[in-house]
Amino acid sequence: MGREDGIMLNVQHSSLEASSLNVPSRREGTAQDKQDMWRVGRDQELNKDQRTKEMTRPAGELQVPFRTWVYSGAYVHMGSSSLVRGMIYTYLGGLAGFSFVIFSMAEMASMAPLSGGQYNWVSEFAPPGSQALLSYLTGWICVLGWHTGIAGCSYTVANMMVGAIAINYPDTYTYERWHVTLLVIAVAIVALMFNTFLAQKLPLIEGIILIVHCFGFFGILIPLWVLSPKVPASEVFGSIENRGGWDNNGLACMAGLVGPIYALIGPDSAVHMAEEIRDASRVLPMGMVWTLILNGSTGLVMIITFAFCVGDIDEVGFPFIQVFLNATGSVSATTGMTVVIMIMQFCAAISKVATTSRQIYSFARDKGLPFSDFLAQVNPTFTVPLNALCASLVIVSLLSLINNGSSVAFNAIMSLGTAALLSSYIISITCVRLRRWRNQPLPPARWSMGKFTPICDTISIMVLLVIWIFRFFPLTKNVDPTTMNWSVVIFGGVVVVSLSYYVLYARRVYKGPVTRVRMMQQ
Repeated sequence: MGREDGIMLNVQHSSLEASSLNVPSRREGTAQDKQDMWRVGRDQELNKDQRTKEMTRPAGELQVPFRTWVYSGAYVHMGSSSLVRGMIYTYLGGLAGFSFVIFSMAEMASMAPLSGGQYNWVSEFAPPGSQALLSYLTGWICVLGWHTGIAGCSYTVANMMVGAIAINYPDTYTYERWHVTLLVIAVAIVALMFNTFLAQKLPLIEGIILIVHCFGFFGILIPLWVLSPKVPASEVFGSIENRGGWDNNGLACMAGLVGPIYALIGPDSAVHMAEEIRDASRVLPMGMVWTLILNGSTGLVMIITFAFCVGDIDEVGFPFIQVFLNATGSVSATTGMTVVIMIMQFCAAISKVATTSRQIYSFARDKGLPFSDFLAQVNPTFTVPLNALCASLVIVSLLSLINNGSSVAFNAIMSLGTAALLSSYIISITCVRLRRWRNQPLPPARWSMGKFTPICDTISIMVLLVIWIFRFFPLTKNVDPTTMNWSVVIFGGVVVVSLSYYVLYARRVYKGPVTRVRMMQQ
């Protein structure tokens, strides 16, 4: 079934449906939430709780993306592989360009606040002849991106644990790769438990974490400025140290974007929780914009701080841990500061597990994955997609095994997750931009940029294409098997597998969410 206006059915409300939209409930949310779910032909299976709304304001707005200052410390070595002092300008450039992307995503979230996120948008807004294939591919890409995100986040927590142990027991502890692998799996298991047994308490936990986050920010920032040896301001702002062997500083900056973009990426994180957020079409876009503002300011402060305090990069082992140790001169103080960042990273893992499970649940609900009936089940006891959560744990555990055989696994996983999510943004924003260019109808948005939307979407696509290309670049010009960015191979492999499954089976059962969409009567 399809039409040029977006394959939407023109269905009028019955009197019963219209009256039911005005009856708020814990399960169905506000009248607007019920209308949004009715428009896409879906029943409300997950709880839209007032506490879930509070989780998104303010704590949920500060989920994965707001921890930019954490990432700027944890991944300072990524940027420094290409350049050191120039990472400030790289961050500012990435922030400026990615702001347009977040604005575009926020407006799409307001138009269609669904757990499927990008693949739902592509299914509804892509040209009729390519809706099924493009949305199917986008769904697989998002599943890949968020699973590698969990693995990468858990890997970071594991490395922090190992680093803390190393500075406390330098003479007795011997590092082994399998230590980190086991810790990655352990972190993922605990994150799953939080999303199952404590699912109804997550808003309270997020509130506590917000307090820890704020105090931790200043608890780390102030000692660094007071105690750490400083690099002259002329070197921080007036020089660029190209360490990647690139032909010019501009190319080094582009290759070093992995840190800033990884810190900023994930504006769709809250979108995948849309069906559990009250008044989602308004709360989601506002939360995403506030996230951008808070991310940008705190991230810039922390990355400038690290540029002043990092010193000689060649002497740094675990970058931010060594900076803490150099500043305080105390193993105990360094351990305490590291634990603060470790807690924040673990909370990011909890958020990513929640996001990923909802993405799997939604995509399986539309028959886009193998064993879809199993993955789409909602556990009646916990009111969460428990099967999807367990599947995520298995996938992340398998991904963590890469660490046992490759010293560059972490960088590959980071680049892979980033490239996958960037791909989904490119496809979904391009579909919306094409509809606007053809003057085809779109659902109303409660949050919109108005007449500036087409310009913003165009800039978003251009920025994303540039960043996407450089996500597959190695961090150094001289490449060998140990410095190669193998994420392009994994990304291509997943695309081939997904397309093969589509040709062999999924094309017969996957039609996309658009087949249920109804045109609201004006």
